[in-house]
Amino acid sequence: MNKQKRHEIFSRLRDNNPSPTTELNYSSTFELLIAVILSAQATDVSVNKATEKLFAKANTPATILKLGEDGLKKYIKTIGLYNSKAKNIIKTCEILLQQYGGEAPNDQKALESLPGVGRKTANVVRNTAFGEPTIAVDTHIFRVANRTGLSPGKTVLEVEKKLLKVTPDEFKKDAHHWLILHGRYTCIARKPRCGSCIIEDLCEFKDKVID
Repeated sequence: MNKQKRHEIFSRLRDNNPSPTTELNYSSTFELLIAVILSAQATDVSVNKATEKLFAKANTPATILKLGEDGLKKYIKTIGLYNSKAKNIIKTCEILLQQYGGEAPNDQKALESLPGVGRKTANVVRNTAFGEPTIAVDTHIFRVANRTGLSPGKTVLEVEKKLLKVTPDEFKKDAHHWLILHGRYTCIARKPRCGSCIIEDLCEFKDKVID
């Protein structure tokens, strides 16, 4: 795929959604961090239902620590892998209080060192909370990047690095959100909605589904 086509793809995505953001509900960087940790292998809808009640009760490292692991589980038990996520969140809260004054740091390595936080989660937090031009690659973005020909790669890391290289600077800050939303609602896994896709004529997918 050439530069002109990539630029046009992102231009159309921007025109369609000028101010994209995460579908996770949060009111602080810490809340976002917790929500993203919980969202692994879970839907944003399920996470939002759980955090609505959790954050009303505890939305800082100190208040979540007061809940304790068992207390936290009561709020997140509807989310997959809640046992391990509760354990990781408690440990993360302890580290944030001990090392970062209770605040989520804007540093990739520091975030990745937190229990339950991998490269993708760190990228999401830095992009969404701090406006950094990072691109977190999840299953949706991996699929869109490969299917469209925008940034094909065999691994998540390969796709991420290639996206960062080929995405024009003017689009990098919002690229993550545009691509994930496109994969979530249009370029879906089983039967992509090519007929209603705003970049269908630019996409290099050979098996398009036109209704």
